[in-house]
Amino acid sequence: MPKYLTVKQESKPNTASMYIDGEIVTDEYYDTDTSAAGFRDALKDLGDVKTINLHINSPGGSVFEGIAIYNMLKQNKAHVNVYVDGLAASIASVIAMSGDAIFMPSNSMLMIHNPWTMAVGNASELRKQADDLDKITESSIQTYLNQAGDKLDEETLRQLMDDETWLTAKEAVDYGLATEVIEANKAAASISKNFAQRYRHVPKQLIQASQKKQEIKEREDDQELRKQLLERYQNNLKAINNELRIMKED
Repeated sequence: MPKYLTVKQESKPNTASMYIDGEIVTDEYYDTDTSAAGFRDALKDLGDVKTINLHINSPGGSVFEGIAIYNMLKQNKAHVNVYVDGLAASIASVIAMSGDAIFMPSNSMLMIHNPWTMAVGNASELRKQADDLDKITESSIQTYLNQAGDKLDEETLRQLMDDETWLTAKEAVDYGLATEVIEANKAAASISKNFAQRYRHVPKQLIQASQKKQEIKEREDDQELRKQLLERYQNNLKAINNELRIMKED
């Protein structure tokens, strides 16, 4: 099970929390990667719980892995509370729809769009890819509509997906894609440079938040490097002083 996929038994009886804080992938490479297989193992580790609190902060990723995770949660007997801690984009927003209740802090966001892919091949192969994308789109539409109920009609939803729409917490609640707006938390929505380049209409505040995080990380890395260099200098100075002391004693 990947390190990011934290499973925590809560003090409340029969309640557990799970945290997804990374890209949805087929094969886990980084500690922050999320795969259906890893998620399945994590669910097994939970045992027989009545409530699952699932926290999501993900830019999206593999469609089929995400659909598998969504189905696992829907088939689970536990009551699922979903918390969009920062961002649930693309297929991560579909996973969020697995919640019996979906809570979004006021500074979090939900992004919905038509699925896309990168493909190579002949004309027949590319047509099949396009047909497959259409089927995936229809599946996503049904998932969103099932959650939204009468708050969102299919025509409006299709337009939102065509436009690659980034929804605030309030907008998500208004469309029936979230249950409640809750107090803002420290994990404000942001997105990596890699994913920002994939999407067409990333809000400026997300890019700015990501840049700020990167600047903070660079400062922390610089401070750590300075600390290491200072320790190395002090150790070298200590060694030199010891050598000088030994020479004087001789």
